[in-house]
Amino acid sequence: MTKILVNDILVDEQDAKVAYNDRGYNFGDGIYEYVRIYDNKLFTAKEHFERLLRSAQEIGLDIDYTVESLTEVVRKLAEANGVTDGGVYLQITRGASPRDHAFPTPPVEPVLTAFTKAYERPLDKLENGVSVVTTDDIRWLRCDIKSLNLLGNVLAKEYATKYNAEEAIQHREGTVTEGASSNVFAIKDGAVYTHPANNLILNGITRRVIQWVCDDEGITFNEEAFSLDFLKAADEVIISSTSAEVMPVVKIDGETVNDGKVGSVTRKLQAGFDRYIESHSH
Repeated sequence: MTKILVNDILVDEQDAKVAYNDRGYNFGDGIYEYVRIYDNKLFTAKEHFERLLRSAQEIGLDIDYTVESLTEVVRKLAEANGVTDGGVYLQITRGASPRDHAFPTPPVEPVLTAFTKAYERPLDKLENGVSVVTTDDIRWLRCDIKSLNLLGNVLAKEYATKYNAEEAIQHREGTVTEGASSNVFAIKDGAVYTHPANNLILNGITRRVIQWVCDDEGITFNEEAFSLDFLKAADEVIISSTSAEVMPVVKIDGETVNDGKVGSVTRKLQAGFDRYIESHSH
């Protein structure tokens, strides 16, 4: 029987319910994280839960959890479900209260829920690359907060799905920001370019690992905004996320990226990422 975590208690899947007036359901008033599991170990859990606590602070959500306590409950959930390769989704809402836009006064208890998902690494796509499309970035202006407000991302991802693409790369008036559920990188003349980690993108954990690998390998890592034209003229293109890892892009809007083959810089970054799986999984 699949176990779900609800407020620190493991319950059977059919018993995992939240209130009709939970603010996460009514307003998307909450935050979330997704942590990868490799060979029974949590990957970069510290970085994920540090980001979760930052998101909580940014929306004025007072929670009693620490990085250590969150890591522990997630580990127990994964073990209870026997998930050795896959991931854990965890979200915290502001809690259940009568529907009113302003925060509840006095505050109510936040609601934490989490579930697991078992799956293998996307090795075929990592080897051969994927196709993406581009679309307008219609999201709000605090994309640095990993909030439950994902309708803009959902619409972008659905657009990609209609065109049999792996991802939708978003842009604001021609300036590339990020994917619907990933960060975006253009590689030109051996250097890596990606949008600065400001309010317009989520500072992805895999994005940070890529930066660590660049530092290790002496690869120039430029946090600079770039245009759609720059992206399509790049030597190599990558999208990255917790589930997609360091994913090569070989086609954009039906046009081949360079010669359509996965490039040497991408391969170095993938190899470096594999090394970090070994050193940052616990």
